[in-house]
Amino acid sequence: MEQTTIQQYQDQVDQWVKSYGAGYFSELTNLAQLVEEVGEVARIMSRTYGDQNFKKGDNKGSLEDELADVMFVLCCIANQTGVDLTKAVQANMEKKISRDKERYLEKE
Repeated sequence: MEQTTIQQYQDQVDQWVKSYGAGYFSELTNLAQLVEEVGEVARIMSRTYGDQNFKKGDNKGSLEDELADVMFVLCCIANQTGVDLTKAVQANMEKKISRDKERYLEKE
């Protein structure tokens, strides 16, 4: 199975929105969607790995699916605001390496 790059995924999201999604929601609506999807991730995580339990009859959901939903909406926001996530992720990793290369190693 061929792996998808971040740029390819951004392009796929854009094509899906234009072909099937009837256009992008506004940036603020997508922000609300992102918060909702992150909330679903939090619900699943807190009940699967934390101290809460699923309610009887509660839809447990799929962590994988919810994380993918987060990525989808994140790509929507990036596409709308002109952010190249490949460049952003690379720059962010370089920042973290430079800033934190000894930070956690020294912590004892």
